[in-house]
Amino acid sequence: MMRKSVCIVGLLATVMVATLLLSAGSPGSSANTAEPASAEVKVDNFSFGPATLTVAVGTTVTWTNRDDIPHTIVSTDKVFKSKVLDTDEKFSFTFSKAGTYPYFCSIHPKMTGSVVVQ
Repeated sequence: MMRKSVCIVGLLATVMVATLLLSAGSPGSSANTAEPASAEVKVDNFSFGPATLTVAVGTTVTWTNRDDIPHTIVSTDKVFKSKVLDTDEKFSFTFSKAGTYPYFCSIHPKMTGSVVVQ
C-alpha cells in the first residue's frame, strides 16, 4: 500500500512541475508582458536634446520644457502639435507608423529636431 502512495505522490509532483513550466512560457504570463516603449526629449537652451531621436513603432515620446521661456513642438508634416509649454510642462505623442518626423518650435523656428521611427 505504501508503494502506491509514493508513486501517486511522485506522479502528482511531476504533473505540477510540468504545469508550472508550461504556464511560465505561455503568452499570457506576466514574464512576457512588455511595458509600452517610451523616450524623452529635453527642451533646453533653445535646443532639443537629442536633436534626432530613433525609436521603434509604438513608442511614446515625451518632450519636457526645461527652459525658462515657452516653447512648442510642432511637426512640419502637421502630424502632431503641442500647446505652448511653459517651464517643466510636457507634451507626449505616440508614433504608430514608421518614418521620419521633423519638428520645430513655432515660437523659435530655428529650433529643430526629428524623430526617426523604425
